[in-house]
Amino acid sequence: MLKNLAIFFIIIALSPIWGFNAHEIEYSGFAQIEQSRTEKLATLDSLISLNKKTNIDAFIQYSIEYVKLAQELDFIESAAKKAIDLQRPLTNFRNDPLNAITVINSVLARKYKINDSLLLGGLYLKRGMANTQVDANKAISDYNKAFLNFSYCDSLSIAETHYYRGQAYSSLGKFILAGEDLHKAYSIFESQKKYDCMITAQQGIINMFSRNGFYEKAKTERNALIEKIRKLKLNSFLSQEYYNQAIDYHKMGDKNAEFKSLLLAVENFDNEKSNKTVFINIHSSLVNYYCERFQIKEANIHLNLLENIKLDILEDQVTKINYLSAKAKFLQTTGYYEEAEKFAVQCLEIAQSINSEDDIMNSYKFLSEIYFDMKEYRKSIESNRAASLIKDSIYNRSTANALAYYLSLYETEKKEKELIEKNTNISLLEKDNEIFKKAMVFGGIALILAFGVVILYRNQIHLRSNKDLQEKFSQELLISQEKERRRISKDLHDGIGQQLLLIKNKLIKKGTPEVKEMVNHTIEEVRSISRDLHPFHLQELGVTKAIENTIRQIDENTSLFISSEIDNIDNLFTKEEEVNIYRIVQESLSNIIKHANAEAGKVSIKILSNNILISIRDNGVGFDFTDKYQDLKSLGLKTLLERTKFLKGQMKVTSKKDFGTLLEFQLPL
Repeated sequence: MLKNLAIFFIIIALSPIWGFNAHEIEYSGFAQIEQSRTEKLATLDSLISLNKKTNIDAFIQYSIEYVKLAQELDFIESAAKKAIDLQRPLTNFRNDPLNAITVINSVLARKYKINDSLLLGGLYLKRGMANTQVDANKAISDYNKAFLNFSYCDSLSIAETHYYRGQAYSSLGKFILAGEDLHKAYSIFESQKKYDCMITAQQGIINMFSRNGFYEKAKTERNALIEKIRKLKLNSFLSQEYYNQAIDYHKMGDKNAEFKSLLLAVENFDNEKSNKTVFINIHSSLVNYYCERFQIKEANIHLNLLENIKLDILEDQVTKINYLSAKAKFLQTTGYYEEAEKFAVQCLEIAQSINSEDDIMNSYKFLSEIYFDMKEYRKSIESNRAASLIKDSIYNRSTANALAYYLSLYETEKKEKELIEKNTNISLLEKDNEIFKKAMVFGGIALILAFGVVILYRNQIHLRSNKDLQEKFSQELLISQEKERRRISKDLHDGIGQQLLLIKNKLIKKGTPEVKEMVNHTIEEVRSISRDLHPFHLQELGVTKAIENTIRQIDENTSLFISSEIDNIDNLFTKEEEVNIYRIVQESLSNIIKHANAEAGKVSIKILSNNILISIRDNGVGFDFTDKYQDLKSLGLKTLLERTKFLKGQMKVTSKKDFGTLLEFQLPL
């Protein structure tokens, strides 16, 4: 063994004399060295280390051989480590995710021999990352399996899994689940002081907004991230954020803002610490910007900066597209159309290989311009038609995702109005009942000498019956409200959704200010109405996470500081009961925000032996319970009481002016 390794390192040492580099040594060169299969494995491991950063093809080849040989030798955990390392170069650099999945599957076939939770969970994580390029649903399934196999000690890998699952949910249009995963990843990375990963997680949230056209929301979140980066003194990440903002401005058609952001990106680029691919992307965009204005001298300055970049940095395919596109744009602008065409075709081929619709569309559009300059009008029309088809596909998907995000939230305002009307009817019924009770009392006094016992008995029966009837009516009313919300949500999707699409299409065709204003008003109305309604949380997340999500949104979007201690109560109640539990918490918090003038609040949900206890406390101005409950205009407490009765529970209110309020709900299991 030592003899063979000595020969191996002698070959490496003499390689410059013999005229080849160490990373070019082929495994066949070692065939003359007699070695055992274990020695072969050690040799392959050395070759993998030599080629990891210098020769991707050799790295992949030797890694695949290593995995096969390690499995033959029953070194399954060693095979798992190399299979995990193989995923990224196969998927990202060679665009071969199926091969990455095949290699990982071969190791998972003997997963029972893997005791390391980090390795076993890592295999599912990496298979999910490869499956993201193939089938997002399969990727999510793999991420879920990764969670099951990681131990609590593997916190960074768990955070990474949350990040990639969030990306997969986002690609499927499940934005609430995506946001939840990305926020969890952000929190874990921040707690572990992995700030570069934390920034990447926040970028995932911002990109989710940007990809679906919510540019203002993306800008707000990005500005907050920039402030965080400055506060943590991680200035090497600033150039990436300013570049990303420039891309959004480009999509919005704001060329001046795009140029200013690119200049900020250049100004904040750190030659020693910032990502080199960001340098390429920034200067490629500046080449395009100056070429569009025929400022050839300025464009040439930035192109020369790109020409000095080492080609191995261009392993990232998207960066390579940007680089080649900038060269093609410069050649087109200076009249070298045939050379520009070659680079543009190369951009298209790379974009098609990684299935990047935006880059495919831009490549076709660019080729259409080049063919027009070359007077090959047929090719120009064909390329333009191909670009338009992809643009329509992207637009339709983006619109559908935007509607999916908003339409499921729409009904709040309309249904709240209906709820007020129906609760007013309940109040009127209660008032009528009070008048009736008084009449019965006075009548009973008048007739008590003759019919006292009989009237009292009948009165008790009537009160009990009336109470049962009122409770039944209230319960049916609450159920009908939820059914009506679901119906209106569907009507909104089929009605307002189609209206928005028609208006958008009309705007694209005519571009009139009136239509544009109509679209803006319609979208703003949908956004305004959607803020307070989250009916889909219960279906997709369960009642526990739905409540947690509501608390988190209030904490983030209002001045109220709110904390929580919540046990998992999923599947302890029927669907109708879960809706009422969720509404109790939601309406209680809404009352705090509207009326309490509080600075802080706390929500606690505890599972006791035979019931659950929900307590909601604030440090606000408080109130007099009797006055508030008898106020016809105040329906909040009455609604909470009716929901508590529906759940066969008990409600307790403890409040005093200027000393805050405590609401307690005890619900039987």
